[in-house]
Parts: sequence; C-alpha cells; structure tokens
Amino acid sequence: MVAYVTSEDIARWEREGRHDIIARLGRGEVIWAGDRLIDPSGAKVTTCVYLGWSGTTCFCEIYETRPKVCRDYIPGSSELCPLYYEEDR
Repeated sequence: MVAYVTSEDIARWEREGRHDIIARLGRGEVIWAGDRLIDPSGAKVTTCVYLGWSGTTCFCEIYETRPKVCRDYIPGSSELCPLYYEEDR
C-alpha cells in the first residue's frame, strides 16, 4: 500500500466502495517501514503509487479519501515528497 493505514481508513474505504484501494493493501505492493516505503523485496520506494503528475505539478489521485498518515503528513518533510528536494524549503 501507499503507507500505513488504520482500521478506520479501511472501514471508510469499505463504506465508500473503494475496493480498489483495499485490494492493493492485500497485494502488499508497497509497505510502510516506519520511516520509508519499501517494496516486498525490501527495495526503497521513492514515490507513492497514488502520486499523479500534470506537467510539472503533482497531485494525490485519492486525495479526498487518503489515509490518516497522509492527512497528517507535512509536505516536504520526507524524501517521498517532491517539495523535499526544493532548495528554498
């Protein structure tokens, strides 16, 4: 999955019919390792699977129903965010 999710996130996705997100959890495509995302082989993942791009602007494809960890995330606070690499942060 994109990152760590709570049981409340899963319950909300069930209510919303977002079985696409829930199915991705079961596949274990991406795992939150406490301070970074990794794939099942342990390789570092450098971006979220739900991060989309429109030209030079990025956006969250599931923004309205993103998990709690994402709602609490401070933009630019880790290398997962493109803002992390901007010089004038």
